[in-house]
Amino acid sequence: MKTIVKKVLGLTIVFLFVLTGLNFNALDIFSLPNEAVITYDDVTTINEEGVFGSFVKTSLSESQITVGGEKQKKTNLTFKLFGFIPLKSIEVEVLPENEVYVGGIPLGFALETAGVIVVGENSIMTKDGARTAMKSKEIKAGDIINKVSGKEILGIAHLQEIVNSSNGERLNVEIIRKEQKLDLEIVPELDESSGEYKLGLWVRDDASGVGTLTYVDSETNRYGALGHPITDYETGVQIPVKDGKIYPCTLVGITKGQKGKPGELRCLFMQGKNSKGTVEKNTAYGVYGEVTKLEGVVDSNLTAEVGSRMSVKPGKAKIVSSVSGVREEYDIEIIKASYQSKSSDKSMVIRVTDPRLLALTGGILQGMSGSPILQDGKLVGAVTHVFISDPTKGYGIYVDWMLSA
Repeated sequence: MKTIVKKVLGLTIVFLFVLTGLNFNALDIFSLPNEAVITYDDVTTINEEGVFGSFVKTSLSESQITVGGEKQKKTNLTFKLFGFIPLKSIEVEVLPENEVYVGGIPLGFALETAGVIVVGENSIMTKDGARTAMKSKEIKAGDIINKVSGKEILGIAHLQEIVNSSNGERLNVEIIRKEQKLDLEIVPELDESSGEYKLGLWVRDDASGVGTLTYVDSETNRYGALGHPITDYETGVQIPVKDGKIYPCTLVGITKGQKGKPGELRCLFMQGKNSKGTVEKNTAYGVYGEVTKLEGVVDSNLTAEVGSRMSVKPGKAKIVSSVSGVREEYDIEIIKASYQSKSSDKSMVIRVTDPRLLALTGGILQGMSGSPILQDGKLVGAVTHVFISDPTKGYGIYVDWMLSA
């Protein structure tokens, strides 16, 4: 028995050494998510360029599953060693081969919030003295007041109307805190100076910001931008969107990035009738909506196919930006590309290598979030963050995650 165990152990060790020598990237394969977005070109690239090792091949297969009594197609991508030893199978959505317009221009985003965001406290002068709601009630800065007495809050004026009509009776308040719904009870206080009932809270029902357009679907005019959410500048909470619009931006200046001090794009935009489209979603992976006026937003000559994370590899790439005043491509290097099992806006580490961009900005600036990342002519991601310690470096998000959001 001992002899058999020794032989099995020895063969296993030999097999592992063989795999190592075959450039078999096991960790990359097994760290892949169980679901992914790919293109047919990605499958070809993996097989021809040996992305996961020279002896690892992939193949697509379809099967039928029954969901809710209906039959649906399911597509799997299977990784095989030597073409016949199954390693891992993941469910995939195969993207159509249509091209997207490549972004790269800054846009202004004006958002109306769903509910109101609590940003601080405001003391109420009652007959018994000053009262502050946040010290006596379980409400915190960053909470989103979603409903009061079962009514959806449509804005600050609507909230004031409901509170004042309560005549000081206890109110049931539904708030959202870190994506969780909580029910609280609050008793409004009568403000002696105004004669109105109040909660004693500072709240906000709108937000605005500047970011870079990543892509516009050439068939539907749906867009994705930023690669990360727009957050409230005081509380840091992700803005829940009820409605919103996008506007053209005017670049008025650049604060160059330095070690320990990130730079920024200084842009101005005017809200009004010059809206270029809508804002419908503000997610962890970007801002989304529809471009209703393409002029000045897209360059019809600048299109690209979408590449999934499967095709991204360390090496030369480009970002598209309008920091010079016109839309241009700049050289970068993808230092690291992670095969993420969970969605994240830090999918890859990039470094700016283009001397023109370095001279102009010092690297990556605040406001460049959403700048498209191209590799081998395909749109593979967007810039999301700059390294505070080194503005020439930053993070990017795979375009997969933006499309899935």
